[in-house]
Amino acid sequence: MKKNLIYVQSGGVSSVINVSAAGVIEAAREHPTKIDRIYAAAYGIKGLLNEEMYDITDEPQDKIDEMKHAPGGIFGSCRHRMSSPKKDDREYRRLLALFKAHNIGYFLYNGGGGSMDAANKIADYCGRHHLALCCIGVPKTIDNDLAHMDNCPGYGSVAKFTAVSTLEAGQDIAAMFSSSTKVLLMEVMGRHAGWIAAAAGLARQHAKAPPHLIIFPEIPLNKMELLDKIREHVGRIGYCVVIVAEGARGADGDYLSADRGKFGGTELGGAASVLAVLIKQLLGYKYHCVVADYLQRSARHLSSQVDCDHAYAVGKAAVAYALQGKRSVMPSIVRISSSPYRWRTEPVALNQVANSERFLPAHYIGEDKYTISEAAREHILPLIQGEAHPPYKDGLPLVARRGFRRAAKKLPDWQQIS
Repeated sequence: MKKNLIYVQSGGVSSVINVSAAGVIEAAREHPTKIDRIYAAAYGIKGLLNEEMYDITDEPQDKIDEMKHAPGGIFGSCRHRMSSPKKDDREYRRLLALFKAHNIGYFLYNGGGGSMDAANKIADYCGRHHLALCCIGVPKTIDNDLAHMDNCPGYGSVAKFTAVSTLEAGQDIAAMFSSSTKVLLMEVMGRHAGWIAAAAGLARQHAKAPPHLIIFPEIPLNKMELLDKIREHVGRIGYCVVIVAEGARGADGDYLSADRGKFGGTELGGAASVLAVLIKQLLGYKYHCVVADYLQRSARHLSSQVDCDHAYAVGKAAVAYALQGKRSVMPSIVRISSSPYRWRTEPVALNQVANSERFLPAHYIGEDKYTISEAAREHILPLIQGEAHPPYKDGLPLVARRGFRRAAKKLPDWQQIS
């Protein structure tokens, strides 16, 4: 009996998450004898709980092609942490009913470590309640911190954006430092892992080139030591470019800047501004702060071709695993060689990557604690290769069409479920 497939986007998006979506859809369409309808949740797992689903089975191919060039989540995403089914299984009961009502046999969840944990719990719950659901994770995170992965789809493009931005902004400061800004601080994402900050180091092509200093989350920061290094660089070169991970911590282990988050954790941002105040007060240099923020993950015009290839491959592999009857697995990217860069996908159990964090290896950080090593350069550089420019019209990237057809609801409203 043919089953239906549901694809769900989760968490913070990337510039290539929709390439994975296209990979899923195109792979699913190759098997009409096994897969009947192809659905996508509207705005992530919260939309799925509300039975807000798109039926994308018969979407025209040119619309699917447009997805491959679209930033953001084409179907919508959300941040939502599902509770443990042992404490409260209300959401799991709802999903079980929905899967049965819509004849869902394949559930593909596109996200990071938290999403893989949710997918694993959903698979376990459905199995214990006698629903044969092939639950497959589709990896995605710009932070590049999933375990059992050489790299994560979304990271290569953010790394490219960060390296290019550092290179270009560095040229700007180099032209103006004699009469203007002496210190440029650029804040990039990275809560616990310094992968994105490390990517900025690719821009440093000789000893005096920026970035001059990188603040990694993995190394507690000695603020006075940092100020001394900034003073030394300004005195020797005339200016200093500093890359600051949002998760930068002080010597006491606390974040330089953090607020209480909606989900009980912490919301980061402002670490560069904290350091800028010290630079102004204690060194007296004119400074400028740049916060890449959402720009770094939505810059589809700077996505790397390698990253697009990765994103498409994991989407396609996820469908293949589902049709093979695999459950509770995720396609992992495995590096075969760096030069030339060669790689493959292979399955890894969801419980091995659920809520995982893979930090920047210590040997990827230079001995001075503020630069990257050659090992880091050799690892990251292949991931930013190739340009994958979107089509343009009137000087602007074409925006992908949305407006997908809604699937008919079959269950009572979610709020009415006890």
